[in-house]
Amino acid sequence: MRKGVRNWGPPLLLVSPTIVILGIFVYGLIGANFSVSLSDRHSLSPAESFVGLDNYFSLFAEERFQHSLYNLGIFTLFFLVGTMLFGFLWAWMLDKGVSAEGVFRSVYLFPMAISFIASGVVWRWLLNSAEGDRASGLNRIFESLGLGFLQNPWWNDPTWGMAAIALPSIWQLAGYVMALFLSGFRGIPDELREAARMDGASEWKLYRHVVFPQLSPVALSALVIIGHMSLKVFDLIMAITKSIYQTEVPATYMWVALTSNDYAKAATIATVLLLFVAVLIIPYLIHTSRSEKAQR
Repeated sequence: MRKGVRNWGPPLLLVSPTIVILGIFVYGLIGANFSVSLSDRHSLSPAESFVGLDNYFSLFAEERFQHSLYNLGIFTLFFLVGTMLFGFLWAWMLDKGVSAEGVFRSVYLFPMAISFIASGVVWRWLLNSAEGDRASGLNRIFESLGLGFLQNPWWNDPTWGMAAIALPSIWQLAGYVMALFLSGFRGIPDELREAARMDGASEWKLYRHVVFPQLSPVALSALVIIGHMSLKVFDLIMAITKSIYQTEVPATYMWVALTSNDYAKAATIATVLLLFVAVLIIPYLIHTSRSEKAQR
């Protein structure tokens, strides 16, 4: 018994402060938030009764929340496709070999060093919806180049406005995805490629049967990382459009509910977002854990 304590006692003592802090400020606050979401606290007054899942049923039946989910879906779709596509293309071009590769890597990765708030302020000007003589930003550039037909309302478009909001996110994080794919490309042994070419494989078959299977873990990791970031998007939208109905997503709707002192609704939205992220992250963690065990 004493020998066992000597083995696991010091490591446990070393990590115990972290465990306590996580228990209180992460899992404890998650539990407190969930408790509020099950109450009737819709004002500054303390909760008076337990309402169970009524807040969740009311939230999903609400047209405004459905609208925010639709906006989030449009944003996530364009964000994922854009970052994965450009990230892969840039990594592929760098892997093919270009002069001044270090410069290109720095240029592609530079946007990551900028916060969403700072880039949002710039993109708010670039995505100005004014057209014609009053145009500015990208619309002004199109007008100057004789491409006035490309002018559009950007985020003011009621249907595809969220696709315009995804542009700054793609610009900012495509370089990160590029770095992931580039590490995947560089991790593929040259022997595999040479063996496939010697067997008569065309360039397409080489990528289909050799390169793409080797890149699948990298692609999955990129999808999970970018996907969970898209579900929590908040600061970029607040910097570009502020909290308005047209570009509202669950995170900004939660802010509106919180600043309106509707704590139960805000806690309910927060819990829903947590569940969305958990649905994305937990299967990935399980898959990663099983893959590591299989390789041992």
